[in-house]
Amino acid sequence: MLEKAMLNFALLGATWVLWLLVILSLLCVAVGLERVVYFVVNRTPAGPFEAAVGRYLSGGSRDDFEGALSGQKGVEARVLLAGLRARVVAASQHAMQGTILFERLRLERGLLIIGTVASTAAFIGLFGTVLGIIQAFHDLSLESDDSAKMVMSGISEALVSTAVALMVAIPAVVLYNFLTRAVKSQLSRIESLAELVVARMRAEAG
Repeated sequence: MLEKAMLNFALLGATWVLWLLVILSLLCVAVGLERVVYFVVNRTPAGPFEAAVGRYLSGGSRDDFEGALSGQKGVEARVLLAGLRARVVAASQHAMQGTILFERLRLERGLLIIGTVASTAAFIGLFGTVLGIIQAFHDLSLESDDSAKMVMSGISEALVSTAVALMVAIPAVVLYNFLTRAVKSQLSRIESLAELVVARMRAEAG
C-alpha cells in the first residue's frame, strides 16, 4: 500500500519540482530587493554623522551631539541616541547594547530564507532529477514502440531540474554572502562607535 503510494508520487515527475524552484528563486529575489531597500532607507548619512561623532569625541558637548543625532536617521544614529538619552554611563552602555541586538534582528531579517534556499536548492533539483528518471524507467517498462525515445526524453527533462537548481542556488549563495557581509560590517562599525562614545561619556563623568 505504502509502496504503491510512493510510486504514484514518484511518477508525478519533476515538473512540480521545477515550479518549486521557480517560486524559491522569486522568493530570494523579493527578499534580496527588500533587504537592499531596507539598508538604503536605514543608512545614516556619512558626512553629518561622522562630523557630529568627531566633534563629540574631540571634546564637544553631549547635548550638542544628541541634538545633531536627533535629526538623523539610520541604525548608527538610533543606537548612539539610545545611549545618550540614558544619561548614566552604565545605563547608556546597556541601552546601546540592547538597541544593537534589536537592530541586528532587523538587519538579519530574511537572511534565513536566502540561506535555506542557497543550501537546499541543489538537493531539491537532484530530487527532481531522480523523480524524472524513475518516471522515465517506468515508461520503459511499458514496452511500447516509442519507449526508448520516451526514456531518453524523460531523462533529459529530468536533468533540467538539476540545471535549474544550480541556477537558483548559485545566485542565492552569492546574495546570502553579500548580505551577511554587509550586516556584519555595519554591526562591527556600530559596536566600535558605541565603545568610543561610552569611553567619552566615562571621561566626562570621571
